[in-house]
Amino acid sequence: MKFKDYYETLGVARTATVDEIKKAYRKLAHQYHPDVTKDPAGEEKFKEIGEAYATLKDKEKRAAYDELGRHPSGQEFKPPPNWAGSQGGQEYSFEDVDFADLFAGFSKGRQHSQQRHNMPIPGQDYELTTQITLEDAYQGITVDLSFTVPEHDHQGQLKRVPHTFKARIPKGVTNGQKMLLRGKGGKGFHGGPDGNLYLNISFIPHKLFRVVEHDLFIDLPLTPWEAALGATVKVPTLAGEVNLKVPAGTSSGQKLRISKRGMPKFNQEHGDLYAVTQIVVPTSLTDKDRELLQALASSSTFNPRAHFE
Repeated sequence: MKFKDYYETLGVARTATVDEIKKAYRKLAHQYHPDVTKDPAGEEKFKEIGEAYATLKDKEKRAAYDELGRHPSGQEFKPPPNWAGSQGGQEYSFEDVDFADLFAGFSKGRQHSQQRHNMPIPGQDYELTTQITLEDAYQGITVDLSFTVPEHDHQGQLKRVPHTFKARIPKGVTNGQKMLLRGKGGKGFHGGPDGNLYLNISFIPHKLFRVVEHDLFIDLPLTPWEAALGATVKVPTLAGEVNLKVPAGTSSGQKLRISKRGMPKFNQEHGDLYAVTQIVVPTSLTDKDRELLQALASSSTFNPRAHFE
């Protein structure tokens, strides 16, 4: 019979722990699962991966496998003398014996080799993106999710099956955050756990606010006289309007902080809101406006370009 390097199949070292072996198996099983792989040889690779995992995850099977030593994969091979006897007394002729059956039938009573075809297989993990508004993120929201996954029916036919369910998005999420919804992915096989769904949260651009982590930013238009003399103006927030005191002598582009009026955090705190000042001049003037501005221009000694000289 031909030797199979199970460690090479799973891509792990011969010193790998059980957890490392399990992690490698899950990754490869998802990659070559018949429901999702486009590799023509994917189904055969999937069987080889399951075969290797069935042996290496079992302490006694792995010990027996390790006693066979190292050989190139595919090399004609025969276990050393008395190997079968040392593994519980089972007799093998080693003629026309499949390497997989050798280990599938071994361990604590030599389980039937068919069990390797019925081993639990975890369901496939999936990833979705859902868009929500800033208001939804501020308050929390329940969204309806719908997607289709490939599944085998009772006749073994592969079909696209719709999955529809509700998911609660709590307040405090951030733009680009990934939520884990356990058990909402593809169905497991032979008693294996269902896969998970990873939900990417994306904020719909807001007409007033920009968001950075838990802080919000809003452009605050000011008249030249409000900026020069100071003023108290109303500023919108996601929880209603607030009064903001603009200091005298405010320049365009300054950030005025409004504490705890940003996005909520999971610890019940809030980020801050920053009003970015934008000085706006009138596009049309009345005669009185023009008269006042001309008087100011004539009497003022202020020169914003003094540093040019």
